[in-house]
Amino acid sequence: MSSKRRQLRGFDLKQLQEHPELIGVDEAGRGALAGPVVAAAVLVTRSFLESRWADENARRINDSKQIAPAERDALYLDFEALAGEGHIHAQFGTASVQEIETENILGATKLAMRRALEGIYPPTAFAPPPREPDLFSSPEEVAAFRPPSQARILIDGLPLKNFPYPHQGVVQGDARSLCIAMASIIAKVQRDRMMTELDSRYPGYGFATHKGYGTEEHREAVLRLGRCPEHRETFLRKLLATRVDPAQLGLLAE
Repeated sequence: MSSKRRQLRGFDLKQLQEHPELIGVDEAGRGALAGPVVAAAVLVTRSFLESRWADENARRINDSKQIAPAERDALYLDFEALAGEGHIHAQFGTASVQEIETENILGATKLAMRRALEGIYPPTAFAPPPREPDLFSSPEEVAAFRPPSQARILIDGLPLKNFPYPHQGVVQGDARSLCIAMASIIAKVQRDRMMTELDSRYPGYGFATHKGYGTEEHREAVLRLGRCPEHRETFLRKLLATRVDPAQLGLLAE
């Protein structure tokens, strides 16, 4: 067994000593100039971490930024199949450009993470336990009942202040925890797909190539075309302040 595989799985197995479930959370797009911020949450159990799939494939999983796009896409399909078979649970959440401008990037990131978590467990799952079905419960009540979450939540980075759910921050968690690394890959793939779609809606910026990050190509396109509705205005203020008014170019040439 490779040291990387032992590290990622071993870290998560240790977290499960006192918890039946573990949820890893990570985001993509926090530092981009355009597009939404996307977070993903992945729930795993001891049985999954000790499964044959995890034993054979954990070595393929790492921080999404360290994995080639084709391999990220292949892993995403694997995660999709695992979720379809009930071996893991996964969800993603987004915060729009408008929410980034309103809540600031940290607030929007927390909002996306909340939405991802609540896609796995509704908000009531983190609240005091509901009344369990009993002899007098209707069939509908029995079918709808879901026990409250007993999962431990791991979030990549430092602990989040004013976050509604108890959690543990894990610095460089996408390189230390298997479930955080899985969440990192899902968030990255989902956001890349969104940015590719935005490329067709707003041609000329190169969103499909740089995915909204501040590359030289992207900055030059913004200076040439101005911002589009999917650009984060507060992230572009310094760049646009350097833009020369085309009307001034004629004056400068005279």
